Amino acid sequence: MALILIKRLTFRGSIVSDFNSQQDEFMREMTTWVREGKIKYRKDIVEGFENAVKAFQGLLRGRNFGKLMVRVAVSS
Repeated sequence: MALILIKRLTFRGSIVSDFNSQQDEFMREMTTWVREGKIKYRKDIVEGFENAVKAFQGLLRGRNFGKLMVRVAVSS
């Protein structure tokens, strides 16, 4: 805390809903950037509902990377 005072840092919290007015623009731009490969993301897919608890425990322990998803059925 002393360094915060000495360096005169300013902290400001933010909540996602603070930016609701920009959501449409964000979705348009982000969709384009992902499609063009400018934004890359990772996902960790665990197969089967029977593995959901173990996957969630791993999430809480930091064992996954990116977005964690549990695939419970193959979509057609």
